[in-house]
Amino acid sequence: MSKTGNKTRFTYPNKLYWVATGGVILYFVLDAIAQSLPPHYSPVRTAESDLAVGPYGYIMAVNFLNRGILSLVFIYALLKSIELGGGSTKSFRSGFTLLGIWAVGAILLAFFPTDVPATPMSWHGAIHFVVAIIAFIGGAFGALALSRGFGRNAATMKVKQIADPIAYLVLVFWLVEFLTPFISPHLVTRFGGLFERLFLGSVLFWIFAVSLYEVTQKAIPKTLEASSP
Repeated sequence: MSKTGNKTRFTYPNKLYWVATGGVILYFVLDAIAQSLPPHYSPVRTAESDLAVGPYGYIMAVNFLNRGILSLVFIYALLKSIELGGGSTKSFRSGFTLLGIWAVGAILLAFFPTDVPATPMSWHGAIHFVVAIIAFIGGAFGALALSRGFGRNAATMKVKQIADPIAYLVLVFWLVEFLTPFISPHLVTRFGGLFERLFLGSVLFWIFAVSLYEVTQKAIPKTLEASSP
């Protein structure tokens, strides 16, 4: 960060944002590869986690790790942007914590495979189920909490206009994912996999959109109030 008089120019951690955007693209590529291989689970009916079970399950397991790592990189990049913007990160604490739960949860899912339908629940399947629920809550409300706070910092003020609508879309998909089993179990049987993928895709799209926007903001002049010692 360089200063000229009472003007401060801060630059964004572009490399970290590029890693995050690349990770999102890689996620969809690996997901498509895993989906195309045996045993050919239905992307509409079955959960994405089922892709980690089978002869090529390791591809999805790697993708869980990728999702967790890209999310952690994004969190750190955003943290540095806020600091460089001259703002306090304390007001973003809940958002970072929730999104951190989403990231760590994704990493844990790689080590505890789910139970595919029509099979009894195992200990690792039970852990997978609980971790997924907690991680999904973290992703939905983490994106929303951070988006609502973007307007309070110079480094993220402008990205709020695109982050907010996507974050609310994430929340809608989360509500569909979690409430449908109680409202219409039959609908979940037919479209449960689609509902989950829409939610996961929306969280990743939020990360992608925020990262891509931030990485294009090479340097922004910000006039700060001069303070007397």
